[in-house]
Amino acid sequence: MTFEELKPKVTEITLNTNQNRDEKLLAVCQLLSNSISYYNWVGFYFANHETKTLHLGPYVGAETDHTVIPFGKGICGQVAVSNNNFVVPDVAAQDNYIACSFTVKSEIVVPLFVNGENIGQIDIDSHIIDPYTEQDERFLEFVNEQIAMLF
Repeated sequence: MTFEELKPKVTEITLNTNQNRDEKLLAVCQLLSNSISYYNWVGFYFANHETKTLHLGPYVGAETDHTVIPFGKGICGQVAVSNNNFVVPDVAAQDNYIACSFTVKSEIVVPLFVNGENIGQIDIDSHIIDPYTEQDERFLEFVNEQIAMLF
């Protein structure tokens, strides 16, 4: 399924009045994981600006020990500080990478903004080196725009 075909499905999930926010977030994770072959772990982290930490929200994929990540640590923590997308074509070449699993080869993290504030991010791991394109970034920005309406 192409990104353009997925967009209305993401919107449909976010507009579903029969699910609460976490159920919608999980449904989006499931949709992306099931629809894009190289999206092997899909999840959301949410910021606590008082403690300067990210907290794991709904996700699909292998279990992770990384349920709380300090701002600045790892790819997710860096995005919490920079407010910019971060694409890592090869995690082995990244100095500030928090290893989740030896199967993870690449990662993309896109911040989630609500009223101009970075409240979290969508984080995706792949078992393939360098699978992400600019189209992935634009699509995930769209996903986060839809998710932002839930807050």
